[in-house]
Amino acid sequence: MRIFVTGATGYIGSAVVSELINGGHTVIGLSRSDRGAAQLKKAGAEVHHGSLDDLDSLHSGAANADGVIHLAFIHDFDNFAHSLETDLRVIKTIGEALEGSGKPFITTAHANGAASDNEVLALANRGVRTAIVSLAPSVHGTGDKGFVPRLINIAREKGVSAYIGDGSNRWPAVHRLDAAKLYRLALEKAPAGSQLDGVGDEGVPFRSIAGVIGKHLNVPVESISREGANDRFGFLGTIAALDIPRSSKTTQELLGWEPIHPGLIEDLEQGHYFRS
Repeated sequence: MRIFVTGATGYIGSAVVSELINGGHTVIGLSRSDRGAAQLKKAGAEVHHGSLDDLDSLHSGAANADGVIHLAFIHDFDNFAHSLETDLRVIKTIGEALEGSGKPFITTAHANGAASDNEVLALANRGVRTAIVSLAPSVHGTGDKGFVPRLINIAREKGVSAYIGDGSNRWPAVHRLDAAKLYRLALEKAPAGSQLDGVGDEGVPFRSIAGVIGKHLNVPVESISREGANDRFGFLGTIAALDIPRSSKTTQELLGWEPIHPGLIEDLEQGHYFRS
């Protein structure tokens, strides 16, 4: 199939592009820059010039493809409402292009993104084979710039790797290459209206994450109170205290997806997160 991919040059998107091409698909990646276009060509993908604000380009890209994977998102947490509004416009535009076609349209769930998710689910009743992938909060692997690298930087700055309370609160994670395979399988096999859990590790104790960080940085590992979490972790304080185990058992059974790449702790133990 010819698959139109937004966010094709991103951390997850670049892995999805490789997974699709290796799976025999042709990828048409959205790019807003010459640099992105060059990256796509190097990966073996075709280039579709445009951006999330160029709705005509998005419509044509989707209309001329056999399916769409939408991964692009504006990560502007200072104006998150605008990011969500943009995402909803993009989904509506792509949905209009695919309506009545039976083609697959795979999207990613975002925090507080109920309007976008509802629009995707509604498209399942309008002749689009939609599926929503809800990724674990930590999508880890080489090139990660998310939650775990921030914890590492905080531990470097403070000289201590901390966890909250007894550190038993659980954090789900998935390797980016396992996540990429999930998107491909969703594209190929997910029934319309599917809601899929992109989780490899169902719940890593936060204490274990802090422990491996402390070991590799050669700094003490200590417990702090919930009251002191914001002073230590900044805006991550609330997140670092959450207990959010999740299971992907249903998704694995539905699609035959099996996470095979290193879990979060094993990935951290490999050392690449700590090379500056």
